[in-house]
Parts: sequence; structure tokens; C-alpha cells
Amino acid sequence: MLLALASLEWEWILPVLELMWVVGAALWIVLEKRSPTATLAWIFGLALLPLVGILVYLWIGPRRLDRKKSKLLKARVTVGRTTEEIAHAHRLPEAAPLMRLACRLDGMPPMHAQSLRVFGEGDELYDALEAAIRAAKHHVHLEYYIFRDDAAGQRIISALIDRAKAGVEVRLCFDAVGSSLSRRSRKAMRAAGVRLAPFNPAFSGRLGQRIFNFRTHRKIVVVDGKVGFTGGINVTDDHSAKARGEKAWRDTHLEVVGEAVQGLQRTFLENWAFASGERKSGAELDCYFPPGEEAPHLVQIVASGPDDTSRAIEALYLAAIGAARRRVWLTTPYFVPNEALLSAICLAGLRGVDVQVVLPVKTDSRMVDLASASFHDPLLRAGVRIHLYAPRMLHAKTAVIDDLGIIGTANLDDRSLKLNFEVIAACYGGPVVDRLVQLFEADKEQCRLKMKLEEKAPLHRRLAQSFARLLAPQL
Repeated sequence: MLLALASLEWEWILPVLELMWVVGAALWIVLEKRSPTATLAWIFGLALLPLVGILVYLWIGPRRLDRKKSKLLKARVTVGRTTEEIAHAHRLPEAAPLMRLACRLDGMPPMHAQSLRVFGEGDELYDALEAAIRAAKHHVHLEYYIFRDDAAGQRIISALIDRAKAGVEVRLCFDAVGSSLSRRSRKAMRAAGVRLAPFNPAFSGRLGQRIFNFRTHRKIVVVDGKVGFTGGINVTDDHSAKARGEKAWRDTHLEVVGEAVQGLQRTFLENWAFASGERKSGAELDCYFPPGEEAPHLVQIVASGPDDTSRAIEALYLAAIGAARRRVWLTTPYFVPNEALLSAICLAGLRGVDVQVVLPVKTDSRMVDLASASFHDPLLRAGVRIHLYAPRMLHAKTAVIDDLGIIGTANLDDRSLKLNFEVIAACYGGPVVDRLVQLFEADKEQCRLKMKLEEKAPLHRRLAQSFARLLAPQL
């Protein structure tokens, strides 16, 4: 009898405890105020797998991201005191709403550049990069998603070692998942005095590059606070015709000379402080931000990352496309837009704006290709012209929107706009826009115009696209 009563009590107690756990977990997750999809996914996960779910949530879920955000914000505050002074020293033109928007979201105003140079191929960039590094007098700062010690990488490593031995401060921040530097190369650089900091170490492997978030996808080089580089070109033989011949990736990069480099410097120092633990503030930072002077070109460096909910790069794209009157010309390798971006592009086309997109026929990810194709039909119906680039891998991330030219590291997908650390250079008129127009027209000549709707594709292809689209937020 007693055993029966005890058994009956447990039959009631266990369901009540389970109900209390589900309700408590749901309230906890809801109070995090994340997206509805993510919130529901975590609630179901914690309800179905209580013990495993809570460990996963605390280790790789949003809580872990919040802990890293806190550390990054401390790094940002360290550098922020210097950059706030820079921002206050520049008055934005009244007729520049895009400049003002980016400044309010990211904190850096448009600044003067003495010269700007656009590179359309990897080898010409590596020549300029090596020359700039070997001319360094005080410091060389680098931050890369992919930095390999192949032939292209060895050129840069040799230059870094040379400068470090000469007493120049050399810092290299490389993504722990995207980059691959051998122990031998790391040992040689450290022995010469190069300071290395892997960004956000994570489990690596073939799937790691696609699964793990919170990556630095930036490509930044700053020399003496006066010369800077950013764009889509990593340090790897993939971009070198000397190594890959006609299969070398087509990409775009920018060299900035002048005070506008300070935006790249700030962006680098924030992630460096986070990755290395090295803290500098006040007067210690002054030597990395030399005073500039007025120059003919205006450049605004805009950075974004998962530590900042303002999503400055995405906001600038949305505002610029929404305000466009004449043209929206976009080039990107990975086109998996969110609803807001897709709507902005389609609405621009429906307004009669000349909207054209250059995309590769095939990228290095079959899943991305399928997901990307699922977004083509709305664009075509809105009058957007889609040009498919066939000769080789297209990796450039650029835009010409009226008289705004953008060169950067961000793809038009949620991974770049929400999950990774990115940076772009927004150039307001001038030679950069003219050069981007030339490159866009040249790329179009090697493209075929897409005419056929994907809805007319075979069933198996449409099914594959639909399943791939389900993973769009993570691609």
C-alpha cells in the first residue's frame, strides 16, 4: 500500500517538476529578447533535453556570446576615448544623411584621405602591401580572416619579420578558424618580435568554418597610422595569379592614405585588445592616431559585429538603397539576403532605379549557391538585372549606389551582417566610385544575363533550394 502511494506521488511530482522546468526555462529565454525563431528553438531544446540543453546554452549559446560581448565592449571603451575626440573634431555636412547615419551608429565620421587606390587583383595588392610594410617606421597592424603561410603569405610574413627585427611594432590578429599558420611560421614570427593573437579560438575542422559564429571576417592592414588597406582580398594563394593562374579569384581591395586610416586603426585596436588582452589607453594610444590634414577625398570607415546591435553596415546599405534615385550596382560572392535587404533591393527596382547585381555562377559552397538562387525570382520580377560571372571565383564585395562607393569585407548575407565582424570603406564620390564603375562594367562583360525564373527549374533543384534556404541565417 505504501509503495503504491509513493509511486502515485512520483507520478504527480515528476510531471509537475517538468512543467516547472519548462515554464522557468521559457521565461528565462523570453527575457533575453532575442528573435522569435531563436527564442522558440532554445525553448524547445531546453524542454526536450533539460540537462544537455542547459549545458549547450551556457557553453555555445547566446550566453557565451554575451560574455564575449562584454569583453569586447571593454576593449571598445579603451579605444573609444581617442576616437570620440576624432569624431567631435569633424562636423558632418548638413546634406549628408548617410554620413550622419553611419557616424551615429558606428561612431566614426567621414575623414579626409590624401589618396585612394583600388586593386582588382590579388598580386597587385600584395606588391603594394609588401612595399608599405617594408617602409614602416613605427608600427604595422594586421587583422585577417584568412592568413595562410603559402607563397603569398610567406611574402607578407617575410616583410613582417624584417620590420619586427628592425624594432617596428608588429601585431597580427588572425581568425582562429579561418586562418592556417603552421607552428614553424608562428615560431619564426614570434622569435623576430611579431606579436600574434588568434581571434576567438574554436573547434576547427572542415565544418567549423561554416558552423562557428563570432568570427572576424575583416581584412585590415594599418602602417604607421597613415596608410591602410581593406577589402575582400585575404592573404592566400587563392587570390594570386602567380600561384593559381587563370583560376585566381577576382576580388577588390582599397588602399587609403591619410587621416581616414584612423577608422581602420580603431577597428583593429578594438579586436586586438579583445584577442590579445593588451590594454592601451589615453596617451598610450596617441602614437597610433597621428594628426591628419585636409585632403580632397572623403572616406568613412564603418564597422559592425555581433557585439553591437546597431548593425551599422546593414543599416547603411538599407538606407543607401532606400534613398537611391539612379543606380544600385552590387557585387557579392555570397548573396543570401534577409527580408529587409531583399525588400529594399526589390523596391528600388520597382521604383525605376537601375538595379544590377553581379554574382558568381558558382562559389566555393554548394549550399550557398542553392540558397542564393532561391532569392533570384523576386529580384527578376522587380526588374533587377542579375549578371552571373563565370570565368573564375568572384569574391569582391562592392557597391555603387548613386555617388556612394563601398569596398569592404561584408557579404550580403546574415552571416556577415549579423554574426561576423566586418568593415567597409564608404567613399563619397571621386575616383573610387569611377574605378568601381569600371570594374563593374568589366565584370559584366564576362557574365551572362539571367533570364529564366527559378520557379521553372526541375523539381529536385527547387527542393534543394528550399532546404538550403532554411539554413540561410547561418550560411
